Amino acid sequence: MSCIRNGGAAAKTFTFAGVHFSVAFGIAYLLTGSIGIASAIALVEPMANTVAYYFHERAWQRFGRSTSSRAASPASASAAG
Repeated sequence: MSCIRNGGAAAKTFTFAGVHFSVAFGIAYLLTGSIGIASAIALVEPMANTVAYYFHERAWQRFGRSTSSRAASPASASAAG
């Protein structure tokens, strides 16, 4: 069963990558009118977003965990009530 889920996740990842590339290319082409520049932007921008997302996810795990644990504590629940 997990093979099906993993295959579905991989397919979704690759189709989203295609959508992301297409959107980045289309916008860059509309702004520049150059296929070469639009292609370069469409290749570089998703890579930069991937790196940014990694650091965003790390920060979310670090800081999100501390705020969610405070929200779930009994002291904060009694203070809110």
